[in-house]
Amino acid sequence: MKLYVGNLTFDTTDQDLRELFTQYGKPTDVALVTDRETGRSRGFGFVTMGNAEEGNAAISALEGKDFQGRNLTVNEARPREDRPQGGGGGRSFGGGDRDRGPRRY
Repeated sequence: MKLYVGNLTFDTTDQDLRELFTQYGKPTDVALVTDRETGRSRGFGFVTMGNAEEGNAAISALEGKDFQGRNLTVNEARPREDRPQGGGGGRSFGGGDRDRGPRRY
């Protein structure tokens, strides 16, 4: 069972999470999510437990509990939603469409 773990301090390590979740079963995978550019933790991660029973025990015990001075968010991870590929997005500040050239009024 894959769990989402949120509201972590930026100093939390994979080993910290593994030790915390070992109290409720055997974590088979632990992964903190980091910023691609800086390598700094983004304050959340995922822990995969050996089975649903262990995962549910961890959720029951850790949801809202203090860990390193922060109240954890722990729940079953949802599948990642499909997002459009490509970068950028955001606001356009005029200047026309690059594929079509400048705007003509």
